[in-house]
Amino acid sequence: MSGFSLDREDEFSRGARTVLVLPQIDRDSSFDVSARLEEGRGLALAIGLNVISSHAYRVRAPRAATLLGGGQVEEIAQIVADGEAELLIVDAQLSAIQQRNLEDKIGVKVIDRTVLILEIFGERAATAEGRLQVELAHLDYQAGRLVRSWTHLERQRGGFGFLGGPGETQIEADRRLIRDRMAKLRRELEDVRRTRTLHRDRRQRAPWPVIALVGYTNAGKSTLFNRLTDSDVMAEDLLFATLDPTMRQIALPGLDKAILSDTVGFVSDLPTELIAAFRATLEEVTAADLIVHVRDIAHEESEGQRDNVIAILKDLGVNGEGEDDPIPMVEVWNKIDLLPEERRDELHAIAQYDDNVLMISAAEGTGVENMAEALSARLTEHDVERSIILPSADGKMLAWLHENGRVIDQQVRGEDMVIDVRMSLRNWGRFRRFDQDLDAR
Repeated sequence: MSGFSLDREDEFSRGARTVLVLPQIDRDSSFDVSARLEEGRGLALAIGLNVISSHAYRVRAPRAATLLGGGQVEEIAQIVADGEAELLIVDAQLSAIQQRNLEDKIGVKVIDRTVLILEIFGERAATAEGRLQVELAHLDYQAGRLVRSWTHLERQRGGFGFLGGPGETQIEADRRLIRDRMAKLRRELEDVRRTRTLHRDRRQRAPWPVIALVGYTNAGKSTLFNRLTDSDVMAEDLLFATLDPTMRQIALPGLDKAILSDTVGFVSDLPTELIAAFRATLEEVTAADLIVHVRDIAHEESEGQRDNVIAILKDLGVNGEGEDDPIPMVEVWNKIDLLPEERRDELHAIAQYDDNVLMISAAEGTGVENMAEALSARLTEHDVERSIILPSADGKMLAWLHENGRVIDQQVRGEDMVIDVRMSLRNWGRFRRFDQDLDAR
């Protein structure tokens, strides 16, 4: 990571032959085994790993030493040897001891789900802010695993000024380096957060509503974003193709301007380090006027993905229980082009009775125009229509009304214009401040 370096044992090469193992620990889960294995393969593919085989193992009593049972570890070691694999991914969270023991018994590098996702984020973060967030998340993860991460930890070091007093162990010095670097990163991210707050405040003073796209990773958010904005944001069939927030101005029916924000995709069991580190990015969602939850409706675990997204939004303080002023949210059921006709008709029958559900294919454009009209209607549903009188010569104020509201009708009466216009209460307040004579007229 930029700005900080300690020897890491977590490096592995792109294209490495990889075995994926999913421990089925007895617990409630909305994901079935095949879907979770497929997601694990997708995560590995996102950083160019070559998954040669994937396997699920029932774990009724997780072992402190290896998580998996002894017989299961032996079987995995044989699979790795037979496939000449270079890497083992355990799709769960491993302790430092479990990771080290598995490496000793199986004979290859072992990483868990957290490291896998951290590596993806490390590759994909494109902005300075994104890189800061990834580095902070990685250091947060490393800080608790120093016992296994460096081989020199038993050494004692003497007094070298700022590095510590006599007898300080290397692990304490390393922890000090990590702690200091994390403190610096948090200060820098706090500056980013303040800058974002200023930008949001500026947008909220402006008349344009903000629409935030959220959804499970690979649900098609970036494809929809590109179609609505005529942009070229990275939109590939990869998990976490978008990591850094992207905002563009768009026009909607009846709205000359709105701001559309594309956000990072969510995933089940997102590492807590990343939820904390990316809070600044996801805060864009908390300031939105409308949340558009894009779902891959053709995915076999679409309902489970939906539940995961809703849970993470609540963790961020968005639309939680008892919230006085929840942000309006609509669901966009994407990828209908991948559904069989019978299933598509069945979902249409459900969606037509729910104003909060829209069906589209972002890839083909099907339903996107209707969706834009629906989003505009949702954003303007509390707008107020009024008739006002302006001097015919006041072209500047007339242009402002056209830009910030929806002019329904205008007629010339002598030296005045009578204008029927529909605007949000916020814009009516702004107009009233601009035109002090409005009440008199």
